[in-house]
This record gives sequence, C-alpha cells and structure tokens, in this order.
Amino acid sequence: MSVGAKISAVLNTYNAEEHLEEVLRALSTFDEILVCDMESSDQTTEIARRHGARIVSFPHGDKHYCEVARDFAVHNAAHEWVLVVDADEIITSELRDYLYSRASADNAPDGLYIYRHNKIFGVYGRDFARDYQLRFFRKDKTTWPDTIHSVPIVEGTVEKAPAEYKMLHLADPDMHTWLRKLNEYTEGEAEKKKNKGYGIGALLYRPAWRFVKNYVLGGGYRNGIRGIMQAMQWAIYQQILVLKIMEKKVRKDA
Repeated sequence: MSVGAKISAVLNTYNAEEHLEEVLRALSTFDEILVCDMESSDQTTEIARRHGARIVSFPHGDKHYCEVARDFAVHNAAHEWVLVVDADEIITSELRDYLYSRASADNAPDGLYIYRHNKIFGVYGRDFARDYQLRFFRKDKTTWPDTIHSVPIVEGTVEKAPAEYKMLHLADPDMHTWLRKLNEYTEGEAEKKKNKGYGIGALLYRPAWRFVKNYVLGGGYRNGIRGIMQAMQWAIYQQILVLKIMEKKVRKDA
C-alpha cells in the first residue's frame, strides 16, 4: 500500500471468471479492489470475494457493454484516485509503483493515459500506434458517459504514462468469439451513431481507411500474417457498423 496517495482499483464485470483470478492477484496490493458486477451468473462474484474485493451491483438489463455502469462504479470507490481495470487486464508491478509515485507527487495530473499491450492471435503484438487508455484519474474530477466505447471525461490536466509502465491485455478471442462480439459491439455503436449521414462513400472509404490506419500507420505490418488478419478485422468492423447505420436509415425512410 501507499504511504501518500490511496488508490481504488475498480472493475466492471459480467460473467468474467475466465481471467479474473490472475487479474485480482495483480491488484492485491492496491488500497481497495471494488468489483461492480452486472448480475453475473458464473463464478465471478465468488472469485472476487475470495480475493477480498468489495462488491457492488448494477442491473445488467439488455445492455451488452460495461460503460453503462462505469460512472456508478467509479463513484462508489472509497479513495480519491481510481484505476479502472477490465477483467482481462493485468497491472504490472512496475505500473503499480509508477501510479502511486505519480499520484503522490506535488505536480500530479488529474488523469493518466496508460499503454495497453494487446495480443494478436496468440502473441503480444509489435506496434507503432500504441493503444493508450485513460484509466487512472481523480474520482471527483471525472465522469464516464454511458455509451459504448466511451472514454472518461476528466476536468483538469491529463498526461500519458511512459510506455514501459503498461498493462497487459489477456483477451485474445478466436474468430468465433470475435464475430459474436462484433455483432454486439456494432449494434451498440450503430445506435450511438444512428444520425450519421453515412452512405455508399462511407461504406467503401471507412473500411479501407481503417485497414490502412491499422496495418500501415499503426505498424501492423510488423506482425506478419497476424497483422494482416487484425487489420482485416478492423476493416470488417467498420463495414458492418456502416451497414447497420445505413439499415436504420433506409428502414426509417421506408
């Protein structure tokens, strides 16, 4: 535990037992572990209790994404500083020490982006465009919108942690799982963007641009065939998303 700043590690969960033991072990030295569970039916809450987590509940309803409960979870934390962790992310000891050091400093920012190192078809990828997530912040200066893929809004100064202090993303879904999640995620995002004026141009341009952005600008080519496969996933995601937005419009106009 810290001598100065105190940090609450906050997780939103729904049937998240797969990696939860490993995730919670990595959080064991934080001042608090708070699990906001969305009515799991597996062993999620039992695992959380075994690791000394404090558990609060949030109704799952018909939502297929955790952002709807993020703000509730963050503001139920006991301490000023909050680290938001997904149930498939490992906080390294180096990152933990950096967060306590930075939060205790006189010139501490109000929010901090953290590099998330992702797997690509079984291995951790080599990337130029690093996946930075805004996950560490002062609770009272932060709100989290309840729309899918939203990011927290922090009032004040925000910095990036050096890339050597990172969290490891354990998730590495096979294509079957990825396709199921693709349908869930694009459904939520299409509803969020339903008023966008997407047409044939967007249907052609957005998938192509996302492939180039991921494979060329993001350094995906450094990952060989895995890089091509991942870039194609990003392109397909955009194609399905635009098609769903277009579908909403043509059905409305019918």
